[in-house]
Order: sequence, then C-alpha cells, then structure tokens
Amino acid sequence: MTVTAPPLPRQRVGGGLVAGAFGVCAVVAAVAASSFTAQEAVPGIPMPGPLVTVGLPVVRVLLDLAAVAVVGLSLLPKLLGFDAPDRTEPVMRRVRPAAVTAAWAWAICALLTIVLQTAELNAGTVPTFDMIAEYVGNVGTGQGLLFSAACALAAAGIGLMAVRFGEKVPAELRVIVGLFGLLPIPVTGHAVNSVWHDPIMISMEIHVMGAAAWAGGLAATAVFVAPQRELLAVVLPRFSRIATVCLLAVGLSGLINGLATMALTPGVTLPGAIVTSHYGLLIVVKTVLVAALVPLAAHIRFRLLPAVRERRATALVGWAAAELAVMGLAYGVAVALTRASIA
Repeated sequence: MTVTAPPLPRQRVGGGLVAGAFGVCAVVAAVAASSFTAQEAVPGIPMPGPLVTVGLPVVRVLLDLAAVAVVGLSLLPKLLGFDAPDRTEPVMRRVRPAAVTAAWAWAICALLTIVLQTAELNAGTVPTFDMIAEYVGNVGTGQGLLFSAACALAAAGIGLMAVRFGEKVPAELRVIVGLFGLLPIPVTGHAVNSVWHDPIMISMEIHVMGAAAWAGGLAATAVFVAPQRELLAVVLPRFSRIATVCLLAVGLSGLINGLATMALTPGVTLPGAIVTSHYGLLIVVKTVLVAALVPLAAHIRFRLLPAVRERRATALVGWAAAELAVMGLAYGVAVALTRASIA
C-alpha cells in the first residue's frame, strides 16, 4: 500500500517561498559578488583558504538576514495592534519564538564573522583566542560585531520574556533593541577619514535600519499574516506607510553613501571610478536593484492594497516573494561592497 504524505498547508508553502526567495538570493548574490571582487593571489603572500573566502560572505549575509528577521518580527506586534487579542495572539504565539531563534542566529553569525575575519587577517594560520582578542581589541570592525552580538543576545533574552509574559513585554522595547543592534553594522564597511565621517556614518545607519524594517516587516507580514484576510486588512496599510518612508530613505541614503565614500577616498576620481572599480560597479548594481523594487512595491501598494482592504484574495505572497528576492540580491551585493576595493 502506498502512503501519500498530506500536502503542506498553503501558509507553510507561502512562508517557505518568501523566506527561501530572500535567503537564497542573498547568499547567492553575496558569494557571486565577493568572488567578483576577490583579490588575485600574490606569490609569497599566503591567501585565505576556501573556508574563509566562501564562508565569510555566507556567514556575513546570514547575519544580516537574522537581524532583518529580528527587526521584522519585533515590529509585527505594532502592526497587528492590541485591539483584538483573540485574533492576534494566535499569530504572536508563533512569532515570539521565531524572533528568539532569529536573535540567537544573529549572535552566532556575528561571533562566527569575527572568527572568520580574524582568519582572513592571519591567512595560513588557525585563529587562536589571543588572535581573536587582538582583532577585537584593535579593529573597529571586530568591536562593532561584538557589540552587535551583545545586542542580539539581549534581543534573545527580551524575546524569551515575551514568550513567557506575552505583550506585557513592550513591543517598542523589542524593536528598539533590534534596531540598536544594527547601529554597529556600518562600522564593518569602509571608513572615511574626513570631516564628513560622522554625517556619512549616520546616513549609513539610517540606510541599514530602513532596509531592515522594510525587508523584515514585509517578510513577517507575508509569512505570518497574509493567510488571514481580516488581520492582513489591518496590517498591510500600516506597513505600506512604513515601507514608503523606508524606500525613500534607503534609496537616497544608499546612493549618497556610496558616492560620498568614493569621492572622499584619496586617489579616487569621479565619475570615472564608478565604472573602473569593483566598488563603483557594485554601487551601480545595487542602485539598479533598489530601482527595481519601486514597481514591485508600487504594485503591492496601489494594486493589491485596495483588494486587501476589501478582504478579497490577492497574490500578495507571490509579489512579496518577488520583492524580497530582489531585496536579497541587494543584501548580497551590500555584503560584497564592504569587502570591495574602492580605488
């Protein structure tokens, strides 16, 4: 007798489509773009092994994805509201443990990134605890990642409290801790030594936080809320307003940050460096990807949102998966940007 497994519920299939589109595209883009920017081997100088050259961009983008998940899942209670706990609480009972898992993944990936970056800096040797401690003590990137890991652990602890006590733990606290943990992320990129350093860093932080709120909020909405039309009619209009602000902030800050970083780097001449350097080409690719998000986001806001308000069936999950796939590519390119040569 043949036993046929029952089909997966639509919610699980849709959630897998959304998460898979985002994650797979991000990892593929990070590895491909990092290979594009990889330095050629120099005779006599040890080079990092494949575990580092491939593993570092993969772990780094997984860190970003986990942080995005924490922010999005922490934002979801505010989008759902607190007026109808009988409808929202079943959703939040699944969201809270997922947020804790994502926070643990964030912390682990941040610590693994420190180890892999230490190995990259000390090519040809296995990093010891002393090497890792020296890297964290002397390099801003290591300190930023350690702080980010600490914030992720704090997010996990607060998330466990939310699992135990529900919405008695303020949703605002979870959002703030998640966003606060993103602040050191720009430190892991290129530094600019000029009077414009602080404004550029603030702009980069706005870029990182806006992208996380946008991608995380969309993913959380598509995975946990989309199957329930009543809740979706409440959540999507609220998220749409946030996404519009994030789109403008991410697009403008990303373009300004990239061009300003190149313009303030000694020996780099614009506009020629845009097409002659790996960094400039990646800026172009990322700008194209962000531009490609505009029609996708516009379709959800202006075509699907009216139907969602009327509680009608829509293809929201499919369009959200497409938008998140492009976002994933942009995240992968962003990881490669932190490692690309500007000159």
